[in-house]
Amino acid sequence: MSTDAQQIPAAHCRSEYDPLRHVLLCPPRFMEITDVINDVQKRYKEENIDVTEALRQHAAFADTLAAEGINTAFLEASEKYPEQVFTRDIGFTIGDTVFISEMAESVRQGEETVLQNWLSDHHIQFKHLPGHRIEGGDVLVDRDTVYIGISSRTSQKAIDELQRHVPDFQVVPLHLNEKYLHLDCVFNILSPTEALIFPEALEDETIAMLSKRYTLIPVDADEQFKLGTNVLSIGNRRLFSQPQNKKVNAQLREQGFDVAEVDFSEIIKSGGAFRCCTMPVARD
Repeated sequence: MSTDAQQIPAAHCRSEYDPLRHVLLCPPRFMEITDVINDVQKRYKEENIDVTEALRQHAAFADTLAAEGINTAFLEASEKYPEQVFTRDIGFTIGDTVFISEMAESVRQGEETVLQNWLSDHHIQFKHLPGHRIEGGDVLVDRDTVYIGISSRTSQKAIDELQRHVPDFQVVPLHLNEKYLHLDCVFNILSPTEALIFPEALEDETIAMLSKRYTLIPVDADEQFKLGTNVLSIGNRRLFSQPQNKKVNAQLREQGFDVAEVDFSEIIKSGGAFRCCTMPVARD
């Protein structure tokens, strides 16, 4: 897949919910559970991934994004990287800069170079923080605040280093139970005033702090396991969610969100859903 004919805009992202204009994806052409690195993969290791179905679901999602007027770019899939579909983890955009992640698990190390080459080819400003373990699934931006999960994949040292590179933003570390892969698997900002949350994964003090800023929409354990928190907001209170997560979707609609249901049941077997599979380059 190629976007050579499209003009890639300058990086710009100051929230999780402003209108999405340009996003980076990677088709799951070589998707496979090889090294089990999260609880979801433990359940599906023997069954593993039906690549044909994963490709079909991913293509349907990409087509729906395009139908929404969102420009989609694609990294070239490599058989060396069985989890490359999760482009959010290898980079994250804060303000006008894409930061390249430092991947914690050996099965994912090297994906960063593919992203760096793509950014260089398209003349997009980026920074790399070598030696500081951080993954984009732990990074959520909301105006002048950047929430970062301290997890098994993201270290406090990386958070301290990132703060030095984004002086105009307040970086707020959030501790989460390391059983859960990334912050966006247990907390996701949907609007200036609303967020999804799986309370069991976060400290009471953290929940109290977040509740002062957002109306927190709870996700139960069953739908958290099915990545119910990992929705993708594309702007104007419209977002992508899985049809299997009926309680989450009902609550979102009660709050006035327009929910686009797309089946991602094959891809979530590796532990990620819509937010994990999209790296926003530009939001309005």
